[in-house]
Amino acid sequence: MRKRIAILGSTGSIGVSTLDVVERNPERFEVVGLTAGSNIDLLEKQIKRFNPKVVAVYNEEQAERLKKRIGNRVPEIYSGSEGITEVSILPEVELVISAIVGAAGLIPTISAIRKGKDIALANKETLVMAGEIVMKLVKEKGVNIIPVDSEHSAIFQSLTGEKKGDIKRLILTASGGPFRNMPVSMLKKVSLKDALKHPNWNMGQKITIDSATMMNKGLEVIEARWIFGVDASCINVLIHPQSIIHSLVEFIDGSIIAQLGIPDMRTPISYALNYPGRVETSLPSLDLAETGKLTFEKPDTEKFPSLKYAFQALDEGGTMPAVLNAANEIAVQAFLKEEIAFTDIPGVILKTMDGHRSSAANILEDVLEADTWARDKAEEIITSKIL
Repeated sequence: MRKRIAILGSTGSIGVSTLDVVERNPERFEVVGLTAGSNIDLLEKQIKRFNPKVVAVYNEEQAERLKKRIGNRVPEIYSGSEGITEVSILPEVELVISAIVGAAGLIPTISAIRKGKDIALANKETLVMAGEIVMKLVKEKGVNIIPVDSEHSAIFQSLTGEKKGDIKRLILTASGGPFRNMPVSMLKKVSLKDALKHPNWNMGQKITIDSATMMNKGLEVIEARWIFGVDASCINVLIHPQSIIHSLVEFIDGSIIAQLGIPDMRTPISYALNYPGRVETSLPSLDLAETGKLTFEKPDTEKFPSLKYAFQALDEGGTMPAVLNAANEIAVQAFLKEEIAFTDIPGVILKTMDGHRSSAANILEDVLEADTWARDKAEEIITSKIL
């Protein structure tokens, strides 16, 4: 029997790669629902190929255009954030691939968990913003969260059959981004075009910029704390430019287990979709002899302070991680619009965090209120140009 899935964010890089895996294994998966932000051109092609029962488009105007294009080929086309959530809780769906970028993925992911759906999680902001709330709900509902990010998938696989109490360190690897060897003095002159050139991975714009600032790794640190239930002091980051070792786990006896593979997101996606089993992929094998040297460095948190701010937010806890995330989203949007410089991104984040008094994040409303406050504050900082 085929596994019935819904993909939140099907037109993004993770969504497209997920559908590629599905297309190669048609006997294993049935696509029940798809959602997109506004890219109805690609969504329409996906609808024709995979014949989902329900789709949703966040942009209501684009949803109406899609309805006119599609006609009666799809029973339901929803719109807005409510529509996205409706797809996430479709009764027949067994696994929800949460691949919406940013805070927009929080509500539909939580809604799916509440309905007892297993989650293949690519939306790291869900756990960054509301990790304690989400993991409590996961335990209560008895669902699985299978990480899709290559780093967390690597740790997840390395921990198979191991005891949590035997973990000494989780070591998240990072490519270092396109500016790893660039002098600090040159970062102010970084162009948008340069920042969107990741050396190893093909990702969406927001995640690519996060990788360049190393905020992506900071968000992954917070996510790892909640997925694996370890203290922040047990999580390290290591620069590994080749992106072959996707992460490592050190155990109390000194043993280290790592997961290796080519830098292609279809590998961890395939694992998440087929968990707890595996299926053959058509991807090329890793040739270590051809790869040659694997090198490692400590991250430079003075050059890339966003990583440092993420650790600070995690240490402070409460609503601070949600504030960190919101400020980063606003700052990255401003950079993508070329309203601020690349080096202004961490400045917006720090000033926003400095202006926030962290409080407990016991319920979802606490998180959403902090998120709204931080977005307004970050916008104010950018507009006033006090960076």
